Amino acid sequence: KLARVLKEKDKNSVLLTSVDIYRPAAIDQLKTLSETVGVEFWNTDPSKPPQDIATAAVSHARRSSIDYVIVDSAGRLHIDQEMMDEIERIHRAISPHETLFVLDAMIGQDAVNSASAFNEKLDLTGVVVTKLDSDARGGALMSVRQITGKPVKFIGVGEGIDALEHFHPDRMASRIIGMGDVLTLIESVQEKADQEKAKQLEQKVRKGRRLDLADYRDQMLMTLEMGGIGSLAKMIPGLSSSKLPELSGADEVVRREIAIINSMTPHERERPAIIRASRRTRIAGGSGVEVRHVSQLLRKYEKMQKTMRKMARQQGRGKMQIPGMEQLKDQFPM
Repeated sequence: KLARVLKEKDKNSVLLTSVDIYRPAAIDQLKTLSETVGVEFWNTDPSKPPQDIATAAVSHARRSSIDYVIVDSAGRLHIDQEMMDEIERIHRAISPHETLFVLDAMIGQDAVNSASAFNEKLDLTGVVVTKLDSDARGGALMSVRQITGKPVKFIGVGEGIDALEHFHPDRMASRIIGMGDVLTLIESVQEKADQEKAKQLEQKVRKGRRLDLADYRDQMLMTLEMGGIGSLAKMIPGLSSSKLPELSGADEVVRREIAIINSMTPHERERPAIIRASRRTRIAGGSGVEVRHVSQLLRKYEKMQKTMRKMARQQGRGKMQIPGMEQLKDQFPM
């Protein structure tokens, strides 16, 4: 995840290597992930000492003018003196510019205590907090900063390879108190949305042209790529965390609707008005849903048309509004 951030967001070349000689499967997994992200991987020889593997990887990176080397070490407990001595040897061998401690937000105080112990041994430069997809776990961020004195540099907000973000304290505070996080929302759209399709949709809306179900499907696919309805809703001002459970299951509804639209013919997607009873039965059978789900989608589509026309008029008057909680709930009935 960190390699992807450095490569795609910060436009750097990256080399990954693992010094976890105790778990060959972990080495293979990291190699596979490096191929997925598109960064170089330095093959690990489990028969060699971890510090030698790390030194060889850094030397290769320097010869190849690679910007960053990420050395993934084995997980360890701070009470395991032998493993702590090993990580110290690796640290001395390569003198890294950054030493990041990865903290699991779900573990709580034990993880914070471990961060403090590691900081005494290695002089950490920062912390990465994972499994922070619930803002209710934000207390771990404050605890680790208070105890170690080190900044939180990245946060993990999901399981996907793209679910790692630069940490912005002001944005997290806004999410926790229900003020949303518009800047992160904008960055997410810029990074993950298909800009060409977005421009085409914008032109349709500006001109007041009717959006078809293929357009609707494209928007739903884009929503899933950006983390889903719940993830995006957290960033919208005015949606407090207490209201977010009301959107639970919305992503399943989105996936169901995509399946329904995929079961339609191109002509039906372009002209939904022709989808009468017999066509609805056929589409329901093809997508594995009930006929009522097809009908719900078509009613929602009509509501979307009215909303888009209203937004186009508001945009023309400079009064564009963000849909509120009730509109979101209407769009995703369970």
